[in-house]
Amino acid sequence: MANVCGVERVIRIVAGAALVGLTFAGPWTGILYPWGLIGVVPLLTGIVGWCPAYSLFGFGGCRSAE
Repeated sequence: MANVCGVERVIRIVAGAALVGLTFAGPWTGILYPWGLIGVVPLLTGIVGWCPAYSLFGFGGCRSAE
């Protein structure tokens, strides 16, 4: 069951990919390593469409079809 949809999903994928990309770009490779690890979380939640924190707190970013 998806709880991350639409624009939020795209934003998570782009932001996560940017953070992971910073790890491999430029002279800051060693310095920005933690940002790459942090970027994996929004990247995966955006790809999968499910956020465990949303489930834990009972929040959903998708509108239900009625």
